[in-house]
Amino acid sequence: MAELRLELVTRENVRNACLLRLRPDQEDLVAPVAWSLADAYAWQDVAWPRLVYLGDQLVGFVMGAFGADDSSDLFRAYLWRLNISADHQRTGAGRFAVGEFCHEAFRRGHDRVTVSFHPGENGPEGFYQRLGFRRTGAVNHGEVVAECVLTADGQLPGPAA
Repeated sequence: MAELRLELVTRENVRNACLLRLRPDQEDLVAPVAWSLADAYAWQDVAWPRLVYLGDQLVGFVMGAFGADDSSDLFRAYLWRLNISADHQRTGAGRFAVGEFCHEAFRRGHDRVTVSFHPGENGPEGFYQRLGFRRTGAVNHGEVVAECVLTADGQLPGPAA
């Protein structure tokens, strides 16, 4: 069985990355991968973009931001974007991508990560809650801010009991 893995964005895979499609009811909830890659180019000093593969098949995109010197707690270890293809949602690819971002955050000395998202019926709040994210009460550009305190070994804690 093919395994999930992260890969750097390269000139060989960037076009396929830009073709990644979400479900139609989610397209207004997260920026397209092409926009995310433009942001990563403009914010090279903090952006951490990666592609998610299942075997040889591109199934997703995850981008974090690590702004260790940022005065805002939100952006120190921030899950900036997560796009999982429509055909690969609910397969573990999203959990894997977020988990890998959390491993990177932990490797960089962070014990807490943040995310912001649009609330609503088709939004990702339930997904993030299942991973252990909790609302902070803050709002960033109209998006709900949530945080996750990682376990002692840098893992996602999962839902609160």
